[in-house]
Amino acid sequence: MSAQLVAAGYTVDLVCQVLDLARSSYYFSPVPAADEHGLKDSLEQVAADWPTYGYRRLTKELARKQVHVNAKRVRRLMRALELTGKKPRKRTATTDSRHHFARFPNLVAALVIDRPDQVWVGDITYIRLLTGWLYLVAVLDWYSRYVLAWELSDTLELPFVLACARAALAQAVPQIWNSDQGSHFTSPQYVDLLLGQGVLVSMDGHGRARDNIFTERLWRTVKYEEVYLTEYANPREARHGLSRYFPFYNCERPHQALAYQTPAVVYFR
Repeated sequence: MSAQLVAAGYTVDLVCQVLDLARSSYYFSPVPAADEHGLKDSLEQVAADWPTYGYRRLTKELARKQVHVNAKRVRRLMRALELTGKKPRKRTATTDSRHHFARFPNLVAALVIDRPDQVWVGDITYIRLLTGWLYLVAVLDWYSRYVLAWELSDTLELPFVLACARAALAQAVPQIWNSDQGSHFTSPQYVDLLLGQGVLVSMDGHGRARDNIFTERLWRTVKYEEVYLTEYANPREARHGLSRYFPFYNCERPHQALAYQTPAVVYFR
């Protein structure tokens, strides 16, 4: 109506005064609210890509995808969709350095690694289930990124780590075995197993998780390409899914860092 009056020759000031409107309201163009269903779809997709993010960080990710919505609305929709940032339960730290076992020096910090079986690395991470968590340990050849062995457990007890180490050693023996300073990898049973095979034991510097950067990259790949997409309901599903994924990772998935070859090709050639 106000636009029609202005078009008829009345001034904006007069029209706003007669209609009891603020002058700024004449120039205001309402922005249509984002489509609710489309917004929910976008939010679910971003939450699937970033399952550990809360509403603030998801709001930022939506903005990067040109979906502009305020954080309060994202939080409301997350509640409606029952989306929550997936965080580990209280006891999910996989490295416990509060022990009195012997520690070993870092032998790989300045080492040129140029062949398979020169350096292996071992590490532990957690695997999310719909109703709980499992723990995954793996042994990785540093040079080729080939996963030699892995094991799952519903507790952080030592036996599943020893079983994984034995399975890896049944295939070959590395020159150096690197890990963090956690109690699993410094335990006398674990260290004696490696030393008994003539392996040099190496450990990351205290608090330097990025010394084992290749296992961190492995965990990210496994979780984003398999675990977060599958949503395991129970340990059986997790074991079945990972039993499919690791052969794919080793034998079919090309790595950019390996000139787009697979870990198996680089390890066995």
